[in-house]
Amino acid sequence: MTGCACLWRIVISPETGCTWFDPILTFPAQEARERLELLQGTLDLLILRTLVFGPQHGQGIARSIQQTSEEALLVEHGALYPALQRLEAQGWIAAHWGTSANNRKARFYTLTQAGRKQLVKENTRWRRLVTAIGRILEPEAKDG
Repeated sequence: MTGCACLWRIVISPETGCTWFDPILTFPAQEARERLELLQGTLDLLILRTLVFGPQHGQGIARSIQQTSEEALLVEHGALYPALQRLEAQGWIAAHWGTSANNRKARFYTLTQAGRKQLVKENTRWRRLVTAIGRILEPEAKDG
């Protein structure tokens, strides 16, 4: 598939915690910008990390992830708001109503102390996953 881009989703089993990559769409690279679809565990990590810098409303969180990833990651509203509700239910974020920069009523989300602890755990898990995948994708560096 030379000259193609592939969208992947990261699947995390809620029962076992096992993680794997699943291709969801392949298309010619010149036809569209590459985007990565994010699923629950990865999106949770990115939301928690974004809130380290202070309270944000949902649209601000999505925009921050997109800008920080240099437009590679696009968080759809259909994934973002259920994730925010899930994180709030787990006690990792807190929400309050406020007024956005464009003078609209919005829910602002803040990282809790429990959320900070969870962020450390998720960050460690993510780095272990990246290291393990790197070992598989670049075995010649070890053999070399």
